[in-house]
Amino acid sequence: MTFKSPVQRGGPGRGRFDQFAQYASNFTSSPLFFLVCLIFVGFFIASSAAHLEIDVLLLAGGAMTAVTLLLLALLKNAEMRAEHAIQRKLDAIAEALVDVYKGEQSEAVDRLKDAVRMEEET
Repeated sequence: MTFKSPVQRGGPGRGRFDQFAQYASNFTSSPLFFLVCLIFVGFFIASSAAHLEIDVLLLAGGAMTAVTLLLLALLKNAEMRAEHAIQRKLDAIAEALVDVYKGEQSEAVDRLKDAVRMEEET
């Protein structure tokens, strides 16, 4: 088993985990997710204030911990994909600038045009 970044694992398309991570990233940035988090925190505060059994407090704390760990994994995946896309764009810009400086119009300019549209893919 090798540990590769999410962008190096598959081919040119996104894998199922990457698609799920993108969907989850969109959901977690929505007002609905914020409301769900407020409900979790409110439940934890209410159960603490009501002096409910320790099992209920552990359940609330465990649920918040699980959500936090899942969000950490999704955030790291999104960060690595964005970092890779930025690096590919910078490489294409540098290569195209060198070709323009030399007075050539080569494949680098075409790759630069492709790199500018890369955010649609990542």
